[in-house]
Amino acid sequence: MPSATSPLPGAAFLQCTATDEIFDSEQLIGLSPAGKPLFARYDLVALRDRFTPGALVGRAPTLWRYEEVLPVRDRAFRVTLGEGFTPLVDSPRLARRFGVRRLWVKDEGQNPTGSFKDRGLCMAVSRAFELGARELAIPSAGNAAGSSAAYGAAAGLPVHVVVPEDTPLPILAEIRALGADLALLDGLISDCGRVVRQRCDEDGWWDLSTLKEPYRVEGKKTMGYELFEQLGGRLPDAIVYPTGGGTGLIGMWKAFGEMEELGWIGSARPRMFSVQSTGCAPMVRAWEEGREEAGTWEDAVTYAAGLRVPGAVGDFLILRAIRESEGGAVAVPDAEMEEWVETMGADTGIFAAPEGGATAAAVPRLMEMGLIGANDEVVLFNTGSGLKYVGMEPVGRSDQ
Repeated sequence: MPSATSPLPGAAFLQCTATDEIFDSEQLIGLSPAGKPLFARYDLVALRDRFTPGALVGRAPTLWRYEEVLPVRDRAFRVTLGEGFTPLVDSPRLARRFGVRRLWVKDEGQNPTGSFKDRGLCMAVSRAFELGARELAIPSAGNAAGSSAAYGAAAGLPVHVVVPEDTPLPILAEIRALGADLALLDGLISDCGRVVRQRCDEDGWWDLSTLKEPYRVEGKKTMGYELFEQLGGRLPDAIVYPTGGGTGLIGMWKAFGEMEELGWIGSARPRMFSVQSTGCAPMVRAWEEGREEAGTWEDAVTYAAGLRVPGAVGDFLILRAIRESEGGAVAVPDAEMEEWVETMGADTGIFAAPEGGATAAAVPRLMEMGLIGANDEVVLFNTGSGLKYVGMEPVGRSDQ
């Protein structure tokens, strides 16, 4: 392991995910000239002999244990609140309810701000800080705003967030308490994104939008490394993941490729399943229609704020991962998300966010479709704490 004073290797270069064009990693850069996300690439051949599963023994139980394949070079710029290495909760009663061999819930609600967004934002803020950004900005449907506010505060950097007016009240309270500049907009996250882009161009803020900078996905990919460790050096048969912008699904797929090149795993992969709301399901529609890009979902509506993303810049990467893994995509209505939040809670002790409930609601559908079988080992991702949604009501609830 590198010493506390020696620089970390960091990324060797950045690569366009659409054209494979190469870019210098030591610059503040957003999308590629093709308008597509950039991936950080590492010299994995050089790391293969020393960055092994055995080398992780004794390291702190945070996502920074994978520092050799993370982009921050100088530990002095590492902005951390203890994120990552969240519990992988064995859930035998839920497994029996579904009729699968074994099932776990990866509980991302136990991150510092109660959301998986901490993984991506800690990395994006740390790397922006290291590369000289002085003011940060982000459009959000909720949790990413709270997370960016937290990590900006920890770094001592101003953060500007733009969120929809109907963002859950606990998240708005969190943003304000963490000192961010908060703007509320009558619209969706896509509308918030246009406002942020304009202000970044005019005022020099650094845009932390999903996949519009290269490093949020690097934090999210650590979920894949953690699954390997927490399952004793193997991966599950299926991963069921709630998908808005899809950074976590994309990141895990990237991690599995890195792990194979490092010699940790072979070519086998978990089947990746994208779950969305019936009120906003661009990935499901594109997967069912055999398209490579999802386009924009009109009139997006769901109480699961993290799923209310009508258009994702990484849509082609999400669709590529689910097809290459022989997975799929499914949409569930809000009322079923709510029902499964309660069922999951009763079976596991986890108070899931609606997005987590959506993954449970998806399993019976995926089994009916023949995409998950009785002999499978399955991981559901609960991406946030249900406490952050208290007071929110599902769209189309029968008692309204």
